[in-house]
Formats: sequence, structure tokens, C-alpha cells
Amino acid sequence: MDSGGCGNSFDRDDNNQPSSFNSGGNQQQHPIENSNGHQDHPPISRKIIIRMTLLFTAVAVACFVLYNSDYRNQYLLITWRNPLSSTSQGTTKTNQISLPPGAKNFSNSPDELLQGNNKSSMLNLSSPTNSEEETLPSLVNQENEERKLEKVLNKAAMANKTVIIAALNAAWIAPNSIFDLFLESFKIGNGTQRLLNHVVVMALDQKAYSRCLELHSHCYVLNTEGVDFSGAANFMTPDYLKITWRKIELVQTILHMGYNCIFTDIDILWFRDPFSHFLRGADIQVSSDHYEHSSTDLENIANTGFYYVKSNKKTIQFYKLWYESKDKLPDRHDQDVFNMIRHDPIIKKIGLKIKFLDTAFYGGFCEPSKDINVVCTMHANCCGDLDSKIHDLKMLLDDWKKYMAFPSEESTTEPQSWTIPRICG
Repeated sequence: MDSGGCGNSFDRDDNNQPSSFNSGGNQQQHPIENSNGHQDHPPISRKIIIRMTLLFTAVAVACFVLYNSDYRNQYLLITWRNPLSSTSQGTTKTNQISLPPGAKNFSNSPDELLQGNNKSSMLNLSSPTNSEEETLPSLVNQENEERKLEKVLNKAAMANKTVIIAALNAAWIAPNSIFDLFLESFKIGNGTQRLLNHVVVMALDQKAYSRCLELHSHCYVLNTEGVDFSGAANFMTPDYLKITWRKIELVQTILHMGYNCIFTDIDILWFRDPFSHFLRGADIQVSSDHYEHSSTDLENIANTGFYYVKSNKKTIQFYKLWYESKDKLPDRHDQDVFNMIRHDPIIKKIGLKIKFLDTAFYGGFCEPSKDINVVCTMHANCCGDLDSKIHDLKMLLDDWKKYMAFPSEESTTEPQSWTIPRICG
């Protein structure tokens, strides 16, 4: 059969053996029989040796680069905990890939925290306390939850990727409860109506999520296995502490996703756009129970029920430290821990700028704003139970409605004061 004219085909002799010459007329090298009866093969080409050496070198270099690259850190040696995974506090479910012998596993000390890879995904959030190998279905479920959260955040975000986050449970969103007052304040506030479009309500249980969908356009459910967050959690009860730390986990996730965040408790009424009095040059600016110093003085006592945090390397590192500190300071809520770690050397080391918001603009029942003409928000702090909060917040809304009914020139000529607190404060 014709071989198709390929130049490498051999001519055959009468015995159907390859002849000494190919079709191109070039003489072929055949093994030469030596004196011992063995056949000597032609020596390996020097070019082949060089090519093999170069190939081996290239493969070795590529392996070395990959071993020391970010991809190795992100995908081969990942130890992570995902706040979106449905786990309970104290029985934290973790996703861990074992490190090879000799590999470094970063602890939560400030110096090692600074060495972490800040390009890692939101899944690389904090060192787990209990190790448990993650199954593929769980990983898929977490990825689905991340996509759902990203979709909600993206729809609600401002042009600069800022979202307003409010977290609540079923007790706080029931009819005629706190959430109704919260929404009403946006609707009757001065220039706050548009901000309601950027509020994402994080429901801590399914009941709260279902109710949220009836009242608001941006809702997300954050389920937690083994914990019922639907009931009223009074101040410093075990459930209250779990809820406060769940909120910190949530904001930590949002920062990793690249969103700036205004976090607001549901028992805060919004009367004016808070951006008008936010401070420049701050990574985190937080409200205060009592504002007695300058905005940069760390002696101010922070109230973490209202703050504005930018998504950047420094805040992500700080939130990691903040959340992990709960294990070193048990039986403390997030605000106590914030006030304890605000002097930590890591704050200065990473260059984090914390500023405090004046109660003249961001007041509360602990220290009410003295002038309704300038107030932006009012917080039902220094108030322990839900019924008392509802009672005094309703009075606060009545004060605002009366104020808004005044002619504009009358309402701004002299300071307007509140008629509360009555029960709280």
C-alpha cells in the first residue's frame, strides 16, 4: 500500500526488510555488531541531552515558584472559617485542609496577623477553634450562600459600594415592634427616604426573614444551626452575646467582599443623612455613649450599635482581631471587647484610624442630642428591655413629627429639645 509519500518511509528489500537507504536516498544507521556479538547503538545526540536538561530545569523552577506563590497560600494551605456557614457559637464548624509538616499555621497574635495574606478570599477569616474536615456538599452550600449575599449587597449598594446593615431577629420585627419604628424614621426623616434603598436587613432566623420580605426590599437570612435567635434577648443574656458576635462575623464577611458598611442597630431612629457629619481620615468612626473628648481621643467610650467602617486591609485585620478576642474575653459582648482592644499596639502598627462621633449629631438615651435642629440619629441605648425601648422610641418619633410640623424658620431659630427619655436613660 502507498504510504502517502511520507519521506520517512523505508524501501523494502526482497525479504521485506528495510534497506540501507530510505526513499530520500539518505543512508540509514544500523546497529553495528561488536566483537562480543552485541550491537553498539549510535551515541545519544548532544542536542538531545541539552534539551532534556533545559526541560527538567524549567519544570523544577515552575514547581518552586508555585510552591512559594500566593496560589499555594490560598488554595493549598487554606485554614478558614466562613461566617456564612450555619454554625453555632461554641460549636464552631470549621473548614480545614491539613498543613504539611513544617508549614506555618498563623496564630492570632498581632505580629503574625500582620503577616497574613490580605489578598485571600472572604473565606480566610479567622483561625478556627475546632477542626473538622469540610465535605464537598458543605462547600457548595457555602458558595451558594456567598453568591446570594453578594447579590443582595450589590442591589442595595451605593455608587461607592457602601451598604447600610441592620441585623434583627423575630422579636424585633414583629408587628408594632422596633422594626416598624425604624422604617418609619427613614420615611419621615429629613433626606433619609432615599437611604432606605441602601438598607440590607440581616435576619437572624427564618421568621424574621419572612416578615422582612413583607416590609422591605433587601433582606438576607443568616441561619445558625443549634441556636434559636427568634426570641427577645435581654441585655447580657447568653443569647444576647451570641447575637452580638454574629453581627461582627457578618460585617467581617461584608468587608472581605469589598463593601463599606454603615452598621446600625434596629433601635436607632434616622432623622437626617448621617454622611453630612461623618469625619474625614477615619477607617472606622463609631458612636459613643458619652462624648467627652475629641473625635480622635481613644478615651471616648465607643457604642458599636452605630458605626461606619471602610473596607480596606487595615479594617479587615482589625475585625479579625476583634472577633478572635471574644475567646480571650469570655462573657463580654462586642462593645466591651472593642473598648478593651482599642489601645492594643496592633492598632498603631497597622495604621488604623478610629474616630468617635459626637452625640450632638449621633445621640442616644445615654446622652441625648441637645438640639433636634442638627440631630442625625438617636439610639435607644441605656435601656435594657424591648418594651421600654418601644415606649420611648415612639415618644421620640412624636417629638420629631411635632418638630417637622413647625414652620422652618421657627424650628431653626433656637434649639429644640426632646421630651425623653422617660423610662430609659
